[in-house]
Amino acid sequence: MPVDADTEKFIKVITLKNSVEHDGKAQFDAVISKFMGSRPEQRSQAKALIPEIKTIVQGINALPLADQKSLLEELAPGESTASPKKQAAEQPQLPPLERAVHGKVVTRFPPEPNGYPHIGHAKAAIIDEEYARMYGGKLILRFDDTNPTKEKLEYYDAIREGLEWLGVKPDIVKNTSDDIELLHSYGKKLVELGGAYVCTCSQETIHDLRAKGLPCECRRDPATALERIGRMFDGSYDQNEAIIRFKGDMADQNTAMRDPALFRILEGNHPKLGNRVRVWPTYDFAAPIEDSIDGVTHAMRTKEYELRNALYFAILDRLGLRKPEMIEFSRLEFEGVPVSKRKLKPLIEDGKVKSWDDPRLPTLAAFRRRGFVPEAIRKFVLSLGITLAETKPPFETLEAFNRKIIDPISPRLFFVKNPVEVRIDGAQEKEVVLKNHPTDATLGTRKVKVADTFYITGDDAASLKVGDEIRLIELYNIKITGIDESSGSRMIKAQVGGDEIRQSMPKIQWIAKNDIVEYKVMIPKELYKGEEYNTNSLEIAQGFAESFVSSLKPDTRVQFVRFGFCRIDSNNQAIMTHR
Repeated sequence: MPVDADTEKFIKVITLKNSVEHDGKAQFDAVISKFMGSRPEQRSQAKALIPEIKTIVQGINALPLADQKSLLEELAPGESTASPKKQAAEQPQLPPLERAVHGKVVTRFPPEPNGYPHIGHAKAAIIDEEYARMYGGKLILRFDDTNPTKEKLEYYDAIREGLEWLGVKPDIVKNTSDDIELLHSYGKKLVELGGAYVCTCSQETIHDLRAKGLPCECRRDPATALERIGRMFDGSYDQNEAIIRFKGDMADQNTAMRDPALFRILEGNHPKLGNRVRVWPTYDFAAPIEDSIDGVTHAMRTKEYELRNALYFAILDRLGLRKPEMIEFSRLEFEGVPVSKRKLKPLIEDGKVKSWDDPRLPTLAAFRRRGFVPEAIRKFVLSLGITLAETKPPFETLEAFNRKIIDPISPRLFFVKNPVEVRIDGAQEKEVVLKNHPTDATLGTRKVKVADTFYITGDDAASLKVGDEIRLIELYNIKITGIDESSGSRMIKAQVGGDEIRQSMPKIQWIAKNDIVEYKVMIPKELYKGEEYNTNSLEIAQGFAESFVSSLKPDTRVQFVRFGFCRIDSNNQAIMTHR
């Protein structure tokens, strides 16, 4: 898509600044990251803008460094000599908090331990921690564990591990269930104050009357409410027989205020308290009470709770408790990769996805296994800032942040998918030394013995015809002399050419026949197409890798040349992170 003049100028300026910092060669990924971080309102157009940005970067990189500096001075006077301090100030910053006092700010991250933490949790946890550190305050990790039917010890551990991997370090760790007796006492007090009542209506009746904006009989008699509250907690009622409801306004246009449930009876074995508690608060009741008594000054949560804010503050008002500031932001998920447990759990239960660290999932365990680094996720989250706009940022933006971090430390190795044999007349048996990285000598070299037989990718082989000349990367040129398909599979014949490297000559990766290991790469794709599970969401690329790969430990990051960045998963398998 054509960009407007203002956007084009902005792209040119950030490209020129990056180019000047890198001796005349702008880093495309860095330019993309800077653009998306600085122009969040244009993230939804990313897929259309990326080709335009790439064209601008290529055009500027073609200019001499002196001309780049002159153009930068012309477009943005003074930027070519910007101080490091000024450049640091341009990094994404969270907006200041209202009524925040340095040293007094307390934030909290309150996940429910009913599943594995995902990218949406990462956004909330990072923002909570960043604000706590920005103001010299404290971060509370509070497990919102008030539903024994859904929570497991496994999930508490998974959340802790996910946060540890992200580098999020809470100052206080607690469970909402630690305060269950206190929450009970506040529930009873609210009923005694006339701010809530015990309802024994059926779920169908409650749903029908709320839709019509009408009160039920249970609400009308305060004396009945006081008599029932004792029975609510002494075990007289069975599960689903009674609930405690907030006494709101049944005619309120905000349906969250139409007498919502505050406590319910749940029979189940709680992972921390066993079966000694039967009456459990809902999140709507527990969250404001816990925030108030924990000293939280700024409570942050996603926009989906917007309509329930009135209830949050009404509960605190009626109980006379201190009220925190409330900050909202949009939830984070990517197109085709939903974070909803409603969509993810059935995939695990039905065996369509083997585990919570499957690289197709949006869980932190999956991002870690796929090869993303926590620094990239943090930078990405901060680049999004605090916004209520319900836009799904392009996954390519996160990839750009990650690529910038792992590119300098990832060895370049060879992998050939769907290999085709190449026999080269005149090739001498010898040992070649290959660089593990094109610019960083500290990553070392590796030695490979080559002879006259190699393998190249099936895609490269399919494009070749007799007479073509190609270069085997870091080896030599070859000329195609024949293509044999008599045996039902293709075999390429060639002869050794020269060493001259020509720009027009295709350059392809290869594997020497005496240096191969069978190898596969898992390639994650979109998990969902619209509302349907994508049955083709995982591709397995089969082929050969050079034997050096077998010496790499799991969790090593590499770039398979002309294929993509990958994380070593086992001695014969890698997972593709991104291109």
